[in-house]
Amino acid sequence: MVGILLGLVAILGGAVAKGSSLGALWNLAAFLIVVIGTLGATLIQARVPVFIHALRIFPWVFVPPNLDAKDMIDKIVGWSALSRKEGLLGLENASEVEPDPFLRKGLQLLVDGVEPQALRQILESDLDNRESFDLQGAKVYESMGIYSPTLGIIGAVMGLMAVMQNLADPSKLGHGIAAAFVATIYGVGMANLFFLPVSNKLKGIVQARVNYQVMLLEGLISIAEGENPRNIENKLSGFIQG
Repeated sequence: MVGILLGLVAILGGAVAKGSSLGALWNLAAFLIVVIGTLGATLIQARVPVFIHALRIFPWVFVPPNLDAKDMIDKIVGWSALSRKEGLLGLENASEVEPDPFLRKGLQLLVDGVEPQALRQILESDLDNRESFDLQGAKVYESMGIYSPTLGIIGAVMGLMAVMQNLADPSKLGHGIAAAFVATIYGVGMANLFFLPVSNKLKGIVQARVNYQVMLLEGLISIAEGENPRNIENKLSGFIQG
């Protein structure tokens, strides 16, 4: 939110400092060309499930998923101690109440007695598929950041074409040319102050989520192999960042 506000202050404050009025930055036709055009181009490129997923993960920009590695390491170490005491079947209750689908599936596989190598293959496949789908969602905003400047240029050219039709009336030229370039401001501004930053932030969150789930995977594999809880804790501590 701070970044968005700073960007708006920079543009609006800069416009006023240059002697322009805030009203000069509003043009409905330019807005429609850039926003609707960008949306249309993106919908042509992205599959509907991917586009819907992009909308679903957008809130991560403001409220990222809770990835408390330290707390999760404590839980995994506790499960390890429980499994050494009661066997892997002792994890059945934990698998039933675990809210994380990835972790719940891993615990259920442990309870079912799946071999460590097979467990790794199953969970890595799930992890790779989820990462790919999340990254496709993030790239939707990257695509918008690529298309919107081009749509801004198209809007500017269309505005100049309208100006050329009024060359006989010099009083309309200045206003018409200024309005034409508003589309470029919309396109470049939206790309660099919103779409591309959103895409890059989502990619970073997806990568952090993958690292977190790799930690979970290694913890589950260690439990399946019957490792000492203390060794598991030391191994997983290397995944803690910052």
